[in-house]
Amino acid sequence: MSRLAVVILNYNRADLLADCLASLYAAPTRCDLTVWVVDNDSSDASVAIVRDRFPQARLIVSPINGGFSYGNNLALRAISAEQSADYVLLLNNDTVVPAGALDGLVDYLVANPAVAVVGPRLLLPDGSLDLACRRSFPSPEISFYRMSGLATLFPRSRRFGRYNLTYLDPACETEVDAVVGACMLLRASVIDEVGLLDEQFFMYGEDLDWCYRIKAYGWRIVYYPQVIVHHYKRASSTRRAIPSIRAFYDAMRIFHRKHYAATTAAPLNLLIEVGISLKEFMALGRNLLLPPAARRVG
Repeated sequence: MSRLAVVILNYNRADLLADCLASLYAAPTRCDLTVWVVDNDSSDASVAIVRDRFPQARLIVSPINGGFSYGNNLALRAISAEQSADYVLLLNNDTVVPAGALDGLVDYLVANPAVAVVGPRLLLPDGSLDLACRRSFPSPEISFYRMSGLATLFPRSRRFGRYNLTYLDPACETEVDAVVGACMLLRASVIDEVGLLDEQFFMYGEDLDWCYRIKAYGWRIVYYPQVIVHHYKRASSTRRAIPSIRAFYDAMRIFHRKHYAATTAAPLNLLIEVGISLKEFMALGRNLLLPPAARRVG
């Protein structure tokens, strides 16, 4: 029996967390399942709900909100120290996992030993694809297509639509550069090999960075649409729109500086930094002009 650890990071969304946990425990799995909940210093009833309604979950209460990487790493370190899992699933609290989804993802890695990471088809509340669930790395070229709007204007183009692979059918299984940290299954041995999430990233970008490092070790990453998970995207970040927007664009800067700046000409690096700052200021301005209920990140 495969040992599966599911890690859920939570911050002030007791309602979503309860729905997510209920979906995990609603149907039995063929795996030896352990669910870890890391609470990032919530001020709502999140911790009480886990203790009262889901006592079988392993709960870690962080005294600070150190961000996505920091919080998930608290559980990942404990799992590694205990050697208690063969596979680890990072899962957002704003997801609902249908029966059979966990087994489907684990079965895929069992059957494909060269694959380190697999991600499902993530569907938004309106039934559309969460585009972040299959991505290419944001190289300077691909980032330009996305930030300039060419990716939006020509989504079916293999050149301009490369970041979110919008030219591919959502039902098409494909090898990708990255899946999204909202729902990604990894081999525990790969985490030991590659290392934990980079805590430079507060929120956003850490999943891309992790996938970049995993692929650098020669592993494959696959988008597997036969498994579907539902994602109520941005449910947490929209409550803190301005800090979330700043974290979003900070992640762009960190990723570029870490993986591309050294091999990019200095004038182009300057243009990229300026472009990111301009997009950030525009996003902040747009959000300030919107009613609170309509504010979003990105």
